[in-house]
Amino acid sequence: MVSLTDKTIAELRDGFRAGDFSAREIAEEFNAAVDAADALNAYLVKTPELALEAAEAADKARGSDSLKPLSGIPLGMKDLFATEGVLTSAGSKMLGNFLPPYESTVSANLKAAGAGMLGKLNMDEFAMGSSNETCAHGPVISPWRREGSNAAITPGGSSGGSASAVSARIAPGATGTDTGGSIRQPAAFTGICGIKPTYGRCSRWGIVSFASSLDQAGPMARTVRDCAIMLEAMCGFDPKDSTSLDVEVPQWEAGLSSDLKGKKVGIPREYRIDGTPGEINALWDQGVEWLRDAGAEPVEISLPHSKYALPTYYIIAPAEASSNLARYDGVRYGLREVVEGGGLHDMYKATRAEGFGDEVKRRIMIGTYVLSAGFYDAYFTKAQKVRALIKQDFRKAFEQCDMILTPTAPSAAFALGEKSDDPIAMYLNDVFAVPASLAGLPAMSVPGGVNGDGLPLGLHLIGNELDEQTVLNAGLAIEERAPSIELPKKWW
Repeated sequence: MVSLTDKTIAELRDGFRAGDFSAREIAEEFNAAVDAADALNAYLVKTPELALEAAEAADKARGSDSLKPLSGIPLGMKDLFATEGVLTSAGSKMLGNFLPPYESTVSANLKAAGAGMLGKLNMDEFAMGSSNETCAHGPVISPWRREGSNAAITPGGSSGGSASAVSARIAPGATGTDTGGSIRQPAAFTGICGIKPTYGRCSRWGIVSFASSLDQAGPMARTVRDCAIMLEAMCGFDPKDSTSLDVEVPQWEAGLSSDLKGKKVGIPREYRIDGTPGEINALWDQGVEWLRDAGAEPVEISLPHSKYALPTYYIIAPAEASSNLARYDGVRYGLREVVEGGGLHDMYKATRAEGFGDEVKRRIMIGTYVLSAGFYDAYFTKAQKVRALIKQDFRKAFEQCDMILTPTAPSAAFALGEKSDDPIAMYLNDVFAVPASLAGLPAMSVPGGVNGDGLPLGLHLIGNELDEQTVLNAGLAIEERAPSIELPKKWW
């Protein structure tokens, strides 16, 4: 008999509705799996009672025929989403005792759709990181291993806890956030799917801010269909968020089709970067052939300003982080470090020195520098101009194609500690993901295969504004043609 934890969201939903098993059985199996996987450090807080409470409501609703879209489905919640009465620390000492008196819009939407919550998932501190090693609660460990090695592997970041939990079958799906690739890169590293929708599709209200013009919530799950199911529940206009888009939420699951006849897929010539491993480029070429087999016509396109995307991102994102994180001063909420005999300024310094980790401090300092008098125009203003050019490149490209295909990341997952002392090498993990973030476009990673060490590799699809359906359909076409990626023998 197949364990319930091995089933996808769609399989759990349909089996529950058919009466094959109860919602309580689903919740109990996942709660047990979560307890048995402490070695991964994926969950910061476990909430088995909330999963069971939602399951009880789902079982009653099935009897009265009043089911909701996600009735019977327990999910993991990234620690960046405010959850009423449940710790929301953003992976930081600074918010180590923060119990929100309110619920984020996205988590509230999922709750309203019937979903339960298994717990809060580990992440890089304030979503700043590409390996989930910057968290104050310790790193997340991927359920994957290199062939012939027991070295701990990163699940990627910042949504590393979400990626590890879904890949390890201790959550059927999880929320993530993506500022410059933090859904897509960890999805690629752990052999799952993850989509960042168009900026503004998901409300940012109640999500701890990193970079306000870039942050966007999205789902992480094992299949394209599961991502579509979750995304429908997560999205929607929110008057509490001034950047929320007042547009209808499509029925993405109902619209899924792997028939891409009449579609054109753009292949950007600038993404052939020197030094990219041959297996990454080989998978990219294979992805083009899979989409061709699905009926799409490959066309070469140009995104000439892509080479400036990474430095542009690492000016804009830290600048916005510097502004957003200024609120953590020891006065209003969060950590407070009092210096005996000191004044208010000493308390500010002590609080921020103790509350923030090294990577957060690094980005705050970069951001404060580029916003300072004398450097604002030289760096921040110029970066905003380059961002406009990158957006313009995409608009021109979508006059020639319907979607764009690239690799998700320039490598497979690496060992914990392998790049932690080299910030530049870590930042380069987002080289393929950042341009779509700067342009606010929907983008998705889907599993494409494994490398020579047996670690997952992802393919990256970018769509036009508000065209998540084409991205999901192309992802489904790849999913149907790519070899299945199976976790090696459980080690934890």
